[in-house]
Amino acid sequence: MGSRSMRVAALLFLLASPAAFTQTAPAISAPTPFPGGSSTLLGQQVLAITTAPAAARAHWGIAVTALDGTPIYGLNEGEFFRPASNAKLFTTAAAMQLLGPDSRLTTRAIAGWFPPENGVVHGDVVIHGVGDANISPRHIPYETSAEHKARLAATHQGDENSLGKMLLLANQIAARAKEIDGDIVGDDTLWPSEPYASDWSIDDAVWGYGAPVSALTLDDNQFELTLTPGDKPGDPLWLKVEPEEPYYTFDVKATTVAADQPATVRIDRDPGSKVVRIRGSVAIGAPYSTEIAIADPAEYAAMVLKKMLEIDGVKVTGVARAKHRLSDDLNGFSEESRTPIPTLSKGIGRAGLVYNLASRDNGVAKGTLVSPTLAEDVKITLKVSQNLHAELLLRRLGWTFGTDGSTAQGARVVRQFLLNAGLDGDDFAFYDGSGLSGHDLVTPRATAKLLAYATGQPWFAQWKASLPVGGEDGTLAGRFAKPPLKDHLFAKTGTLSEARALSGYVDCASGNTVIFSVMVDNHAPNTAADREAMDAIVAAIAANN
Repeated sequence: MGSRSMRVAALLFLLASPAAFTQTAPAISAPTPFPGGSSTLLGQQVLAITTAPAAARAHWGIAVTALDGTPIYGLNEGEFFRPASNAKLFTTAAAMQLLGPDSRLTTRAIAGWFPPENGVVHGDVVIHGVGDANISPRHIPYETSAEHKARLAATHQGDENSLGKMLLLANQIAARAKEIDGDIVGDDTLWPSEPYASDWSIDDAVWGYGAPVSALTLDDNQFELTLTPGDKPGDPLWLKVEPEEPYYTFDVKATTVAADQPATVRIDRDPGSKVVRIRGSVAIGAPYSTEIAIADPAEYAAMVLKKMLEIDGVKVTGVARAKHRLSDDLNGFSEESRTPIPTLSKGIGRAGLVYNLASRDNGVAKGTLVSPTLAEDVKITLKVSQNLHAELLLRRLGWTFGTDGSTAQGARVVRQFLLNAGLDGDDFAFYDGSGLSGHDLVTPRATAKLLAYATGQPWFAQWKASLPVGGEDGTLAGRFAKPPLKDHLFAKTGTLSEARALSGYVDCASGNTVIFSVMVDNHAPNTAADREAMDAIVAAIAANN
């Protein structure tokens, strides 16, 4: 081996080895073998499920452990799988540990460098984004759809105004200024502008689940579209957009079809364009609803604040615009995300300096919005599998404990947290915080180890309560709806193209609770057979432990 090859090999060894990190982390020993095969009843049942014709062509991985991490059963538990939204387990655990369940963020609007003259502020109003994911009408704490409807009915109220929080912000500014001789600026420069993580599909950018990431986020950076059919075939459709903001232009060429015909709706938007094309048909009596992403969240927030100020009687002479910042990081993602972090613990870093506005406190038109607690946001993130919220947590971690709020710095912090928690650095690779990236890889045994580690942390009860409950809420509301698993399964789902995952805790027939991680890759497309097989595997785990 040449000297250059030796240097490269040595560098790769150092980057992959926990010993290279200056923070003391548990020594990583050889992985404990997982009992497998078909010598047990559980093994026989898993073999029958995974070799059935509908599941046999997929790649399956399973890890089952006791709460203390003792292996119980494994199948390909050390092989890589795409975690999909199981990646949110890793991101949220790091956030709970490092940022703290009770941490909050404060979004500020600052304007004017001099006292106003007769109520006129000379200069721009700037709303500074700090990563608050909940400037939206969402009710806090998390509630199911049924709970939401019941609460509104009990209070005799309509649904919340999606722009209410921005109106509150505008009210605070309007109390001190009646005219703004300048622009309304949506500033998301706290973090570098990286709206999409590595290997996010271009197809995802249209939809709400693929909304761009910005330090200034409003309404989950998405609009809800509803297409209501007419009374008879051939009638035009009625388009409703919520919030009702003139951000996009809609080119609708779709029609009503008979009630027994399927909906065939296609929605497109070219990159950089603000024209949304809607084509297809909607059946009578079956309105079609979906969410589409907002192209520039900071610009949109500025537009909404300008509108709210004008509603409040404030004259704005300028325009609504965005302010972004490009990254100065010259390193590649893999190189940067594996760089050691000298210190990584709660209370260390910049957690108390989320945004330093001390030098701007002489601004005359000020408003603030305080976020819910991090634990409340984590519950939303895990219950409904909210991609954007997970990405915002990742960037908060990068800004607070890395060198910037970039995706790579966030992944760097999560990696160091997992190494410190005792996970093998060769068992995972994350390129984002939500699992939407096809580059993300993790082993079932690493997922089980994280779940075991969490049981010993002070934030565990809150974190476990944030997981969807079988047959009850979140993304598991429609699964495991019958005894004995209903209300006895607490797990995170994951779905990405032909990959699926389910990992968490299950109460078993013996009365014990065990940890499980079931992952499948390369299953047949356009089928639920892999999900049905996965649910059968979980049922077998519960019945045999």
